[in-house]
Amino acid sequence: MVEVEDLRYIAAPMVNQSDFPFRQLTRRYGATLAYTQMLAPERLINDQDYLETHLRDLWEKHVQEEARSHMHASHRVCAQTTRNAPPVVVQLCGNDPETIVRAARTVQQHCDGIDLNLGCPQEHAREGHYGGYLLGRKDWPLVQSIVPVSTKIRLCQHAPDTLPLGTLLEASGTSWVTLHARHVSARRRRQGVADLQVVKELKDSLRIPVISNGNVRTWNDLQDNRTYTSADGCMVGETLLGNPCIFANIVPDPVQISLEYLELCREHQGCATIHDVRAHVRRFVEHQCSRKPWYAKFRVAINQTESIEDIESLLLTKVNRWRGKARRIKSTNDNSSEDTEQKEHLDPKGRLDDELTGLSLLG
Repeated sequence: MVEVEDLRYIAAPMVNQSDFPFRQLTRRYGATLAYTQMLAPERLINDQDYLETHLRDLWEKHVQEEARSHMHASHRVCAQTTRNAPPVVVQLCGNDPETIVRAARTVQQHCDGIDLNLGCPQEHAREGHYGGYLLGRKDWPLVQSIVPVSTKIRLCQHAPDTLPLGTLLEASGTSWVTLHARHVSARRRRQGVADLQVVKELKDSLRIPVISNGNVRTWNDLQDNRTYTSADGCMVGETLLGNPCIFANIVPDPVQISLEYLELCREHQGCATIHDVRAHVRRFVEHQCSRKPWYAKFRVAINQTESIEDIESLLLTKVNRWRGKARRIKSTNDNSSEDTEQKEHLDPKGRLDDELTGLSLLG
């Protein structure tokens, strides 16, 4: 169950980047709610491997319910308050009401809400006629018939239509609306700046919560956005990939936050592919180091990694050496968690060579 206070700081649904370890990382640093990536309803129904993969990604709810089912009744209230997993919303796409409802039923016990994507601008959404391509008035009766717990929308092509669409969604029973206040464009995901004035107007016109999505790069942007729009919360996507700590007003060391994410991947194996793990670490480093002369070498090196251990080694040795940092070596003997530090000794030629050598999805 999602409460209004859970809507304050939301980790957006992002293609292949909203894996469970990343959601946990954002929650650790202030996210009050996280979405899965957009899922295909027909595959949840017809593709067992696809279903199992995404149920595994929602395993925190399994653990919570399993624990409660084996507890004596007198202890369950305590468990609900002390072990309750942070809320997660599954986002679905599509244009067939029956298929979406059936898919929602397969995952509803493993999440806290179902969201309908009415914002995906990508080419496959246009070809399949779903996502942001259902915003036209001719499709409103269809949308009205499949509205789930919440809805994520973009600006209608005729921007003034966005407010009556919000009113229709509210009347249809959606619990909250998230507005990414940009127009749909298959060529450019983030075409122009988000029009926060429309978010403000939507908030003024609806009784249900309204979430603002767009124009957030820093902590101050986050606060300014909510102050201007009076939105009940902010959803952040692209910026969160570079700085998963933005909701805590922290700019983390890129290597340390990468190591923290890798540790979560170890704890929850099978919830993120190595391709997705590489992409996350690349974004963490890119966010602060993309203009460093060694960044091009880093991109080549991380693409050659094949395991979490490879990525960790790259960060602790080469990346820290390129940054002129102490090399952190984690002892694994006897399960010790002790860390030691060691300085890399670079010869002048090696240092000179290093100095001369110099992802997104949002629905």
